[in-house]
Amino acid sequence: MLGLLLIYFIGKRFYDLSEEYSQNKWLYAILGIVIYYVGTFIVSIVLAVLIEFGIIDIDLENSFVIGLIALPFGIGAVYLFYILLEKKWKKAVVVVKDEISDIGKNIED
Repeated sequence: MLGLLLIYFIGKRFYDLSEEYSQNKWLYAILGIVIYYVGTFIVSIVLAVLIEFGIIDIDLENSFVIGLIALPFGIGAVYLFYILLEKKWKKAVVVVKDEISDIGKNIED
């Protein structure tokens, strides 16, 4: 149940961000959720490799522990992706100048 709430809030944040910058809302909401799962998957693979080489010792049958370990890394990946999108879209914002009010004014003004 908590996982569904996490997915909802991740999707909602990306939906609102893309709406603010006039981007494709559902694409980025779903992409934010996918980034979360990719981040947790990568950390799970790294944990499995570390366990295989004997560097750390975690019981692989207990998926709850692995989920708890991977959770912050998934959230971190989502946060980094959110910040990158926000910076990219802030740079790309074009300010529309009202040209009708400038009719008859000097070009230098």
